[in-house]
This record gives sequence, C-alpha cells and structure tokens, in this order.
Amino acid sequence: MNDRFSIRLAISSDADAIASLSRTEIEYELPWSWTPPRVYRAIADPATNVVVASKGGPLIAFGIMVYRDNVAHLRLLAVHPSARRRGIGSSVLAWLEKVANVAGISRIRLEARQDNVPALAFYRKHGYYERATVLGMYQGMEDGVRLEKVITHASERLRDA
Repeated sequence: MNDRFSIRLAISSDADAIASLSRTEIEYELPWSWTPPRVYRAIADPATNVVVASKGGPLIAFGIMVYRDNVAHLRLLAVHPSARRRGIGSSVLAWLEKVANVAGISRIRLEARQDNVPALAFYRKHGYYERATVLGMYQGMEDGVRLEKVITHASERLRDA
C-alpha cells in the first residue's frame, strides 16, 4: 500500500467531507456542531487554517486551527479510521504547528474528551501537557481535558544556543 499523502489548505468544496469526518470521529454521541456551514465559515476565516490530507482521492484527515495574538487553538483534528497509525495525524499537526511558529504564536491549546485515551496519548506524545479537566465540557454530556504546548521559536533557540 502506498502511504504517500499530501497536505493542503482546505477549499470550500471540502466542507462537507470535513464536517462528516468530524461528526463520525469527533462528535459521535453528541449533537453535531461542526456542520458544513460552520466548517465553510472556518475555511473562509482569515484567522483560521483548515488543512486536509489526502492520497489522491477523498480526504483522509483534517485539522482546524484558529490563530489569535500569541495563542493558537486547535479546534479539531481527525484522521479517518482506515488511515490511522501512519503518521498522517502527526503530519497535519506538525503542519499547523509550523505555521503557528512562523506566525509568532507562543502557545497552542486544545481540548479532548477525557475518555479519549488514544487522543490524549497522541497529544502528549507531541509535547502537549494537561492544563485542566473540565466537567461537562462537551455540551454537558462529556468531561474534557484542556491541553497546551509551549512553542520555542527559532530565534529563541538560536539565542539560547
């Protein structure tokens, strides 16, 4: 199997597929909030990067990150179940983190369901640490964990060397 894939900025025609993957892989058992119109608005928002990964066909992963002042917020990241454990999620996250670094962001924050052990392990592996547990974070139905990563910018690494 060819594991080559590409990552690109999402376009408006990706909104339905992103919303569908969010519904099945992130928002399962919750009311659907990342509907196609909401995803479309994120794609159109200049302060947000929506990226997709594909292998020459339908998208297999996506990430949505909002950039504000010196903090970015990873709103969503999902990989289709058939494409997991191949480095695709890590690549999408690295793409978004690189943009954040270039933009001068010092921290990236995100949330995950408290019972989503694989997601929490994924983010910890990538340098995120737990900031807080929030009861009822997900529409009062699920508890959540807030995570954060501090980014060291290239100029700071050179200065500290």
